[in-house]
Amino acid sequence: MPASTASYAAESPVARTRRARRIYRALFDRYPYAHAELDFETPLQLLLATVLSAQTTDVTVNKVTPTLFARWPTAEALAAADRTEMEEVLKPTGFFRAKTNSVITLSQALVDRFGGEVPPRLKDLVTLPGVGRKTANVVLGNAFGVPGITVDTHFGRLVRRFGWTEETDPVKVEHAIGALFPRKDWVMLSHVLIFHGRRTCHARRPACGACPVAQWCPSYGEGETDPAMALKLLKYELAPGAELPDPPPGPLPGEQRVVTA
Repeated sequence: MPASTASYAAESPVARTRRARRIYRALFDRYPYAHAELDFETPLQLLLATVLSAQTTDVTVNKVTPTLFARWPTAEALAAADRTEMEEVLKPTGFFRAKTNSVITLSQALVDRFGGEVPPRLKDLVTLPGVGRKTANVVLGNAFGVPGITVDTHFGRLVRRFGWTEETDPVKVEHAIGALFPRKDWVMLSHVLIFHGRRTCHARRPACGACPVAQWCPSYGEGETDPAMALKLLKYELAPGAELPDPPPGPLPGEQRVVTA
């Protein structure tokens, strides 16, 4: 049974760090395959896909980027693209006129200031139009292997539910959570929390009864606690009957899974 909220309120910084790392290890065991869910082959593709993911899903972005990058494969080509033609390609993502302008403007800045290449440093990336720390950390961690924490809506929601921080400002959240974990874990930490937020710890109705970290979570009980009912709330590959990834996640609550060759 999870401890009371009051007991977490009095926890020491050392105890909070230990609990946070237990939660991370349990989530890593649940999502060992966690990764950036935007498809990309180059830093440029990841940068633009991340920009396009605003106000839409990664699934939708992944449907349009193959056409986008086949038609305009370089920053130079993107910077000189016909707006009307690009708008048609980006229309499924929503806000397509604004996103077309963002892609062209960002590409022009890359050409003018960085020779058409995506810079591998945070201080350079955040000077680009439309690129904040969240986007920069996505690119650095996944395209360049530079440790960074991606504070998106899922990440921010979960760290507050877990009682790791009360901060709401993304930069303050980034620094507060970074202090709890070694740098080598930052990228994977971001992935597993985002996976958990999308699949189990939903914004409106978290599946508390199917959560592998319920015993350490001060917010246990905000969502469905009945294990059978909670299983029905799981999304993506954790949903009952869904096709599992390779490797598959660990057994769900109350499940004895046998994996055959």
